Amino acid sequence: MNCKDSFYKDGLRFSCKRCSYCCRGEPGFVYLSRTDLDNFLKQTALKEAEFIEKYCRWVPYYDGSEVLCLKETENYDCIFWKNGCSAYEARPIQCSTYPFWDYLLQDKKAWDEGASDCPGINNGELHSFEEITEKHEAYHNNKPLARRDLAN
Repeated sequence: MNCKDSFYKDGLRFSCKRCSYCCRGEPGFVYLSRTDLDNFLKQTALKEAEFIEKYCRWVPYYDGSEVLCLKETENYDCIFWKNGCSAYEARPIQCSTYPFWDYLLQDKKAWDEGASDCPGINNGELHSFEEITEKHEAYHNNKPLARRDLAN
């Protein structure tokens, strides 16, 4: 996106308030890429198959494939949420790039609507256009690990 045309050309304010709204209470998908899985394996010291069995599930994806996703508890909390993120250092790229995701960066209206759910949006640290773009690209380019890719 051209910096001059972006609603966030002068940056956006966001600081995580650790409310955990994005981590719990509603169903959702935290997709895992190969990088995400490798980071979790380093942190937990589990073998790949053990980690997947204990913490993951396979879910249908937009392209018809099945991709790796973190499990949720019965009440829809992330499996790693224990009064905060118990896997913070290894958290997936999807989590570390929030709120600089496609749908929130569509336009000012979408960004402001996101603020109704997240008290950190429009508050706190000013993130530059360059930083937002970098995080957005990391989010956008982070491809979930497909079952067919894991088998190879």
